[in-house]
Amino acid sequence: MIRTVKPKNARAKRALEKKEAKIVENVKQALFIPGQTSNKVLHDVMVDLSSLKKPNMKRFNKKNNIRPFEDASNLEFLSEKNDCSLMVLSSSSKKRKNNLTFIRTFGYKIYDMIELQIAENFKLLSDFRKETFTVGLKPMMIFQGSAFDTDPVFMHVKSLFMDFFRGEVTTLQDVSGLQHIISVTIAGDYQDGEPLPNVLFRVYKLKTYRSEQGGRKLPRVELNETGPRLDFKIGRIQTPTPDMVKEAMKRPKQLDIKMKKNVELDSMGDKFGRIHMGKQELQNLQTRKMKGLKSKFDQTGADESDNEIANDDDDDESFVTADDIEPATKKQKH
Repeated sequence: MIRTVKPKNARAKRALEKKEAKIVENVKQALFIPGQTSNKVLHDVMVDLSSLKKPNMKRFNKKNNIRPFEDASNLEFLSEKNDCSLMVLSSSSKKRKNNLTFIRTFGYKIYDMIELQIAENFKLLSDFRKETFTVGLKPMMIFQGSAFDTDPVFMHVKSLFMDFFRGEVTTLQDVSGLQHIISVTIAGDYQDGEPLPNVLFRVYKLKTYRSEQGGRKLPRVELNETGPRLDFKIGRIQTPTPDMVKEAMKRPKQLDIKMKKNVELDSMGDKFGRIHMGKQELQNLQTRKMKGLKSKFDQTGADESDNEIANDDDDDESFVTADDIEPATKKQKH
């Protein structure tokens, strides 16, 4: 393994920081390695696969004597040296002709491996009409076959291709960026206990044309095959250990959304809060007594009582006359 040394300058420090673990990882880089027994067919297939992975790829031209299922130390060394977590190793023998070994690593350690042997009816990019699409765009993935969701082997294949061509994770959606489709299909009907069928790998370019149907302007979509066209036969498989799966699937705590207590969201996205309050004694609550707050009945009763008091005062004043007052004034003069 590569020795961990203290950086001597700022450039070396930045290079080591790029290799450190991050909360949101970068796009996975793929390394294409020709084996000692590689041939021209495998070289052309790896060139076409690497073109689908551009620009997140590296490709070696020199052959390497590597046997991944016997000794994986060389692969771990190349993974750490080139900072690549995806690798494709080509090899060919009488027993396993035109064989590609897809390898994934975690922490620069081998995570899993699977062998896919290329059938004879393959076609390269050069065998199709020249159809190009922008480099670096994310493809749309289609997996046809129920076994991709039920069978462990085909679930492994699906996870491999999804991880290999996923690209950068983003929330932006632009229809103009949907230019090509990668289709992975299980050949024929597969039942448990039967030999594993081939996996058909196809690539299509998406084209849209103007069309009006039912008064709505909907584009007419056509698919043109661009290659490569590959039929894979599944070979040896090495699955990860349960401890490594648990470590690889661990989610950072920084990405967990902390839910506030007593705050909920409904299906429409509206936020509701729950408030807990003590028992309120409304009977003993002191309020300000204002005439404007009285009910209509109370105001009518109060007006009637005021009128009665005014009438009583008028009756008392009617018994007082001027004759009763004059004698008093005359007595005061004497």
